[in-house]
Formats: sequence, C-alpha cells, structure tokens
Amino acid sequence: MKFSFKYFFRLDWLLIALVVLLISTGLLLIYSTSFKADQSPNYNNFIHQTIYATIGLTVMLMMSVVNYRGLRNVTNYLYLFAIISLIIVLMLGRTVLGSTRWISFGFFNFQPSEITKLILIIILAKYFSDHLHEMKFFKHFLISGLYVLIPTVLVILEPDLGTALSYVVIWLVMVAIAGVRALHLLLLGAGAGAIFPLAWFFLLKDYQKERLISFLNPKQDPLGSGYNVVQSMIAVGSGRIFGRGLGYGPQSHLNFLPVQHTDFVFAVLAEELGFVGAIILLGIFGILLWRIFRIILLAADNFGKLLSIGVFTIILFQVLINVGMNIGIMPVTGIPLPLVSYGGSSLLLFMLSFGIILSISANKEKIEFNK
Repeated sequence: MKFSFKYFFRLDWLLIALVVLLISTGLLLIYSTSFKADQSPNYNNFIHQTIYATIGLTVMLMMSVVNYRGLRNVTNYLYLFAIISLIIVLMLGRTVLGSTRWISFGFFNFQPSEITKLILIIILAKYFSDHLHEMKFFKHFLISGLYVLIPTVLVILEPDLGTALSYVVIWLVMVAIAGVRALHLLLLGAGAGAIFPLAWFFLLKDYQKERLISFLNPKQDPLGSGYNVVQSMIAVGSGRIFGRGLGYGPQSHLNFLPVQHTDFVFAVLAEELGFVGAIILLGIFGILLWRIFRIILLAADNFGKLLSIGVFTIILFQVLINVGMNIGIMPVTGIPLPLVSYGGSSLLLFMLSFGIILSISANKEKIEFNK
C-alpha cells in the first residue's frame, strides 16, 4: 500500500513511545557506565549505541509502512541469507572471549545469529499459516523443526548456547500455538531428556558447564565461575529502594560488575535507580507486551498473528532470562535485555521486529484468504 498521512495516524504511537523510552533508558545506563573510578570517561559505547538507535528508529518507521504480507514472498531468500551468514561467521568471524559470533565490517560488528531470530519467526509464521489445518500430522512438526535445527546447530558451534536456546523456544511456542498434537511435544521432551547426558559430556564446553554449576551454587566458586552472578546480585541488592543514584553505583564504577553495558545492564539499573527503577522498567516491558498481545488479537490474518506471537515470545523470553541471570535465578547465557543492552545487531533485530508489528497493527483490513 502507498504511504499516506492517514496511514501515518494508524500507527500504534503508544508502542512507538514505549520503544523510544526503553532505548532512552538503555542509553542513559550505557552513558553511566562510561565513568570509572580513577579513569577518564570513555564515551565510545554511548556514541555507538546512539548511532545504532538512530538508524534503528529510522528502520522501524520505514518497515512500518511496508505491508508485512510481502514477507511471505521472500522467506526462501531470508533463510538462505541466515544460513550463509552463520557459515561465514564460523569460517571468518571475529572471536571475542572464546566465542565466534560476529562478522567485522571495521566500523560495525554484525551478529547474524541475532537477525536469524526474526528470520525464523517469519519463516515459521508462513509455514504454519500455510498448514494451519494440517498441524496434527507429524510431518509438519518435523519439517518446521528441521528449519530451526540447521541454524541452531550452526550457532551452537560458535558456541552460543543462549541464542540457540532462543531459536528452540521460538519454535516450541509457535508450533504449540499452531496446533501441534501434545503427543509430538511429549515425544520431543522425552528425546531431549535422553540426549541431555550426551550433550553434557560431548557438546557443552567446560565454561558452559561451569555456568550451569555456578547457577545452582554461585558461592561455590565466587572468584571464578560464580563471580559474575555474585557481583550482579551484590549490585542489585545494594540499590535497595531508590538506588545509589545515577553514576554512583560502586559495583559498576569500581569495575567489580563485569560486562555492565551488555549482559548485566539490569544490575546497573537496579544498583543506581533501586527497586523502584527496576519495577518501572519491568512495568514498561509489561505494557509493551500488552500492546503486542492486543495486536495478536486484532491481526487480520493468521500470518500476522503468528508473526506477532513470535516477536512477543522472543521479547518475553529475553527479558525473563536476562533479568533472571542478573538476580541469580537463571544461568548466565549472554542474552541481552531487549532495547536496553548495548549492541547494534540486537537493536536492529528488535527495531525490524517492531516495524513489522506496527505494520500488522496498521493493516487490519481483512483479505480474501486467512493465511
């Protein structure tokens, strides 16, 4: 459809405002982590994230005026792009802290595994909407699983277990909503239970095993595998009700808290803005998810509903995992907090996702078929 001012006013501006508010919160926290005791401020992360945010907002608004139904026609190309990109990462990718996840373009490090989350959502939404009345047949459960299995294996090889887990969660939620038989899910669960011991001994890296062990008992090795969790829990607890004040968190500014601007940005917020700040942030995420749930109910076709369900799932999953690992109730997996954690690829993923959600919200007109 052609852009018009009438279409402009049909966009969900509350959702846009919530997105901008979350990005602004992230920028504020990243700016705060620029200051370290006895060091000159380093604003590089803040400047980079500001550039990413500006580009991301532009991409979101551009995507919002494109009819989302056109995505049905490019799923094969998107899947091919995802697989080739993940293979290139394994061959030529940039390695940081033992993981090879990025393709370096000099001024920007692109992480294909992040964008693959959205690509899988689009592919699964098309597949399930095309076969919605046939999902009781095991072949559709199997074929959709194979779509997810290939990128999952490639990401595990990086290794990036957290992102691989997010692919599986997206598939499980979408296939369950699409109407797969409960028996198929039970068989999958039984198979996963049988494979886990083999994965523990032959698939998981030593540091991944240590993370799982430290999750169960972080104080067992507080200076080693449990260090990140212990320091994050101290930061969250020290914020108390109203926090230490922006820029005055000792865990952050004395460098006790690791990777403050990415994995543990929520701990920075809790330390500096306290319980009140943390609850407000979670409240904003709650309203955002409510807006997406509303769009799921109002979507004009099954493709739009399934797209929205996929985006809802990945946002909820990442919020729960990231906040959980910051307060010690989830293992550390390196999953960022949506729109708040530092990272251009993650931000681009969610801005593209919200652009699609806005398009679904604005294009509520019924069509002849309901795929």
